[in-house]
Amino acid sequence: MKTTDHDFQPRRGAEEQRSRGAEEQRSRGAEEQRSKGAEEQRSRGEVFSSSALLPSSLSHPIWVSFKRKLSQRWSIYGIWVMLLGSGAMMSIGGCSIPAGTLNATKTDAQAQTSVQKTTENPSPSILPVVSSSNNFNFVVGVVQKVGPAVVRIDAARTVVAQVPQEFDDPVIRRFFSSQPRERIEQGSGSGFIINAGGQILTNSHVVNGAQSVTVKLKDGRSFKGRVMGEDPVTDVAVIKIEANNLPTVSIGNSELLQPGEAVIAIGNPLGLDYTVTSGIISATGRSSTDIGVTDKRVDYIQTDAAINPGNSGGPLLNARGDVIAMNTAIIRGAQGLGFAIPINTAQGIAQQLIAKGKVDHPYLGIKMATLTPDVKEQVNSTLGINLATDKGILLLDVVPRSPAAAAGLKTGDVIQRISNQPVTKIEEVQKIVEKSQIGSPLELQVLRNGQTTQIAVRPEPLPVRRGS
Repeated sequence: MKTTDHDFQPRRGAEEQRSRGAEEQRSRGAEEQRSKGAEEQRSRGEVFSSSALLPSSLSHPIWVSFKRKLSQRWSIYGIWVMLLGSGAMMSIGGCSIPAGTLNATKTDAQAQTSVQKTTENPSPSILPVVSSSNNFNFVVGVVQKVGPAVVRIDAARTVVAQVPQEFDDPVIRRFFSSQPRERIEQGSGSGFIINAGGQILTNSHVVNGAQSVTVKLKDGRSFKGRVMGEDPVTDVAVIKIEANNLPTVSIGNSELLQPGEAVIAIGNPLGLDYTVTSGIISATGRSSTDIGVTDKRVDYIQTDAAINPGNSGGPLLNARGDVIAMNTAIIRGAQGLGFAIPINTAQGIAQQLIAKGKVDHPYLGIKMATLTPDVKEQVNSTLGINLATDKGILLLDVVPRSPAAAAGLKTGDVIQRISNQPVTKIEEVQKIVEKSQIGSPLELQVLRNGQTTQIAVRPEPLPVRRGS
């Protein structure tokens, strides 16, 4: 039978109808997805913008309420950030608690949920991390090279517990002692030898306030350690032991790091000495604000190499076995989110600690926030303040008797430039101030009441508050 094009017309019509139906379905799905995304974006905008209100007067009721809410938000976020010394978990304020508070177990329900999700959404095969030379065993070589220079640090300090006022009663004192009670708080961390004569780099929170420090080498030898100096602002400390001809690490360059590079962590997590884990660099330049430790002045390296309490002060190594960072913190409850101090920063601080036992950080005495269009709109509409710009650094508070107060800075000022450098984020201000010289004036371009003015501020040494 001879066929013509007319015989195929009904079939083509059906195919065209199905095609139009599929196109309409995709269009509706795209619209729904855009609508959902817009809703989520509006929700996020409301969350972030609501934290940025700023009355010009600190005594204003809205300003007081805002500061309380802001403090609560940071407090809630800060308790998730945990320094990795096995005896200390730190919130933003930097206070530690005794060892034994870590709960690493899962409930049966959590385990079942995890298994169920894994079964329903099977993950693709994960390729092993290899070095640039395609050597699958490069981790073994790095561990053999660096392992002997990694140490365990045990620290102990006496903690005095004051008796509550409720028990300060003559009748109660007859049966119970009213004297302050003392207890020994112990913790452990890691470190690495940077000098054959016994200088060791570690975290400040590992040895902060310690009356005794013991350093254990991989070969089994133990030494009494002496803290040469510590810097709580960057969380770096140097310990000295009396020994010679010790194995040392090779120092790398943290300025050249890129996300995706293979890394290795060696330390003593939870008392499991000389544990080795590996992963990659997840990100660089994570500010202290990003991870919720706003009392530190460090831009951290983020890694997914497994690190836990006890890894603090241990080295993060590249594929050649060079130390590129010092493991410091994790976000509690998360997986694959570890943070380390770049070795260039740690080494610079260590040199000052070795030379004079302390580090002087420049200090202005301001509390600030990044100014955005949302912040400007809320400040203007809620408080009746007429901010003339939506870019710059908004001063939330000026510390009394600080360099900023002496120079004449005021709450509500907007800093636009420092030393002729434009600033639009608080991290930029922190970096400029940290690199400045104590006593040398910084020229600030400030917008106040719609008028631009120049104010010179002379940084002073930062008053350091040590953790309890």
